[in-house]
Amino acid sequence: MWLPTSPKYRDFVEEYFDLHGRYVTGAVSDQELHDWSESQLRKVVALAKEGSTFYQKQLASIDARSLQLGDLQQLPFTTKEDLRNQMMNMLSRDLDEACFFYETTGTTGRATPCPRDAREVMASNAHVTESWRNIFAKHFPGRNPRVGLMGPTEVHSTGDTLGDIARNVESMVAKIWPYSPVMGFRRALELMHQLQLDVIFCTPNVAMTLAKAAYFYGFDPRKDFAVKVWLVTGELCTPALARQIDTAWDAKTYNALYGAQESLVIASACANGRLHLAAPNYVAELIDPDTAELLGSYGSGELVVTMLIEGAKPLIRYRTGDYVHIARNNCGCGIFGPLIEIAGRTLDRLAFGGRSWRAWDVEEAVLRGVESCLGYQVEIGRDEHGGDVLRVRLDVRQRPGQAAVQAHAARISEQLGVPAVVEHVDELDPVTTTGAFVSWKAARIKDTRHTDDNETKAAVAMAGKRGYRS
Repeated sequence: MWLPTSPKYRDFVEEYFDLHGRYVTGAVSDQELHDWSESQLRKVVALAKEGSTFYQKQLASIDARSLQLGDLQQLPFTTKEDLRNQMMNMLSRDLDEACFFYETTGTTGRATPCPRDAREVMASNAHVTESWRNIFAKHFPGRNPRVGLMGPTEVHSTGDTLGDIARNVESMVAKIWPYSPVMGFRRALELMHQLQLDVIFCTPNVAMTLAKAAYFYGFDPRKDFAVKVWLVTGELCTPALARQIDTAWDAKTYNALYGAQESLVIASACANGRLHLAAPNYVAELIDPDTAELLGSYGSGELVVTMLIEGAKPLIRYRTGDYVHIARNNCGCGIFGPLIEIAGRTLDRLAFGGRSWRAWDVEEAVLRGVESCLGYQVEIGRDEHGGDVLRVRLDVRQRPGQAAVQAHAARISEQLGVPAVVEHVDELDPVTTTGAFVSWKAARIKDTRHTDDNETKAAVAMAGKRGYRS
């Protein structure tokens, strides 16, 4: 594992990796983790008050030296809007101290700066490394798999971060982003085939689009490739969607990690297919997304995280905007940390049939019982009586009979409480490929009851550049 040689990191390296080494083996007590978190919270708040123009004002009345974990609710939230408005004012360290500069994609607003210093890189990568070791030991005993990375932009962290993880686990890595103008889907598939890559890291939609492209270019994704593990992230992937990728490639799909450019990797997967919170790096809270009422540390709600590593841009009580469920660890996989399930963004909730639905609920209902699906889109409209109705479009390799289609529509209607119609199509609107860049809702939902919002307009604009036939 890469460790910096500068003396200024020596104390952090010794303290953090002593804790981490015992944490991943279950040798750290709850009290020790509590003491670590409280000590780090004080360091982060003191650093932010001193170095960040934004936090100097936000935390002016807070005494970092006496701060306890129980005092966390006294601190104000940090929001995505704060990041967009404050830009470099969010930073707690000078850029000279950073080792990488990244930024958010800026698809629906200003791209916000996300520099990282060596402390953040080491601490975040340590947990992802344990995740990969855990998964690879199950699927590739006795050898190091070959890994293909598909990251979205040059200033996104995917290539650097996961390239480092691959080196940590001694795996060869090839960076083959199929939407790159110098790569394309044909060349990406050729490299996957020629190199006999074992593992591919990408978004769920890229995994499915690659399968569709494989058929287009004369490959059979189940027979012509060595891929046995898909590590996906960047957008919602329910178990029902993961099964579609499994079926398309005859492989195993993992929700590999959860996080964002601005918050780093909050949770990573184990061989049992469950996400584990990186507890030494974050304090997690759950709040009501509408009222901001504190709901506790376990259960369901919007995730709020406070970063515990005193890096370039630590965020304090950051509202992720994601609806999650957190439970105590009963996994038995050998990786520690509370279990976390991601149910979609709070902004992606949908209102129809007199109820509010999470993205997770809709995707599970649409794909349950479906085989060989390479994509879907849901149109919400009105029937002749003004009631809500769903029109579900599916791109499937093997078309079922009419009776099966009607039975599927009936299941969706029963689960979501409104009439549903199912259609099978040869091609979906390219907007369905934009989820990781914009949002699940903009990519997957066409709501004819309302005019398009800014996210939908951004997704439509991007969709014209995302074909797989070039």
